[in-house]
This record gives sequence, structure tokens and C-alpha cells, in this order.
Amino acid sequence: MGGESMTHTAPRSGGTGSGPVGSRTGQRLSGLAVALGLVLFLGGFAWGAVVYRPYTVPTSSMTPTIDAGDRVLAQRVEGADVRRGDVVVFKDTTWGNMPMVKRVVAVGGDTVSCCQDGKLKVNGKEVDEPYLAEGTPAEITGFPSVTVPEGRLFLLGDERGSSMDSTAHLTDAAGGTVSRGAVDARVDAVVWPMNGMLARPTGFESLGDLSSPGPLRTITALVIAGAVLVLGGGAYGPVAKGAARARRASAEPAGVR
Repeated sequence: MGGESMTHTAPRSGGTGSGPVGSRTGQRLSGLAVALGLVLFLGGFAWGAVVYRPYTVPTSSMTPTIDAGDRVLAQRVEGADVRRGDVVVFKDTTWGNMPMVKRVVAVGGDTVSCCQDGKLKVNGKEVDEPYLAEGTPAEITGFPSVTVPEGRLFLLGDERGSSMDSTAHLTDAAGGTVSRGAVDARVDAVVWPMNGMLARPTGFESLGDLSSPGPLRTITALVIAGAVLVLGGGAYGPVAKGAARARRASAEPAGVR
């Protein structure tokens, strides 16, 4: 046959083909990672949708804590769970029957007044309010002592100069207070711009327990972990395929085709 060699090279296992690339263990682990990641990712979003409500704050009455146009996430809570220092979303017919965002400074049974030594006073104790703009007094106009009826709340905006809060409703039948039942949610974080979780109002600690932060950090961690697992598991196939090609290229003798 003219001396022509009839020797053929057998195809190596793992050559080009339509089958899955990588070890079976790797394939199973990548599939498990994708499945678990989807559960965490979608579960985190579902949990967040149940627990939180988004709001856009239309005014600057809560500056500098929350500016006009900021997007916030507010945890759905019962009015009975509201504590001093909480920033809440509520709706009251006397206040215009539209969602409003203010800070609770006194609850049922408290006596609140302003200003003594330039500070808000609740139950005879001066309250430090670091969330106010530096140099801003606790109240521009001042107001006499108000005893909050049981089951009601006294609320102020952090921008005390222009906020239409309880001080603007002192002559109402309820003396500027709002029913606990009017509260729809408690603001947990400013998400746009991404200012993060609201600081805890430590100035009210001497008056009683503060509210605990909601599960937003846990929900965020679940969503991020889920996304990482989905991307990592999905990347296993292309990575394994690239590694297999590199091994074939390095194992092939020079000059042989």
C-alpha cells in the first residue's frame, strides 16, 4: 500500500461531544448549588414582600434622616408594637388621611413638653436627639406639656422647623395625638439613595425598651447568598469545559494531527 501507515489514533475520552462536561460529582454539586440558590434568592424576595412595604417620602419633614423623594422600606407592624423613637408610616383622617412619616416621641401615659435647656422632655427626662441636624433646636416654637392618652402616640418630624406634626394639631380634639391603630408600618431603612438601616434612637433608652430592627439584613443576606450560589453553580459547566480543553491541548504530542 505504498508504505502508507494504517495506524489510527483512538479518540480520547472526554473529547468534543454533546455530553456533560466535568465529573459526575461536580455536575451534581453544581445542580444542587443552583437549586439551593434559587430557593434562597426567591425565598428572600418573597419574605421581603410579605414583611416590608416600599414608600416614597414626598416631603422634607424628616430631614436629615429621610429627605424628600427618598425611597424607604417599612416593616409591617401592629400599632401595639410601636416604641418611642420609631419612625412610622401612618394615616389619620384629621391629618389629611394620607400616608405620613413621622417619629414617635411619646406613647400613651407619657407627658411630653418642649423646650427646657433646648431639649425635648418626656416624663421629666431630657431626650438627646442626635438625628436632628447639628445646631437645630428640639422645637422651633415650643409647646406646653401634653399628656398622651392611652392607646395614642405623639409624633414629631426630624425637621422641626417646617414639619406638620403633632405640634400643628395641638388644638384638635385628640390634642395632636394619633391612634396606635393608625400605624401601618415602621421604617427600617432608606434604600434609595442607599443610606442603609436607620440608627437606633438611643436617647429614648432610659424611658423604656426600644424596637428591634426588622429582618432586612437577614433577607438581604439570603438574596445575595442565593445569587452567588446560582452564578457559581451555573459557571461550573463552562469552567469544566475550559479545563478539559486545556488538558487535551497539553497532552497532545507536538506535530501530530
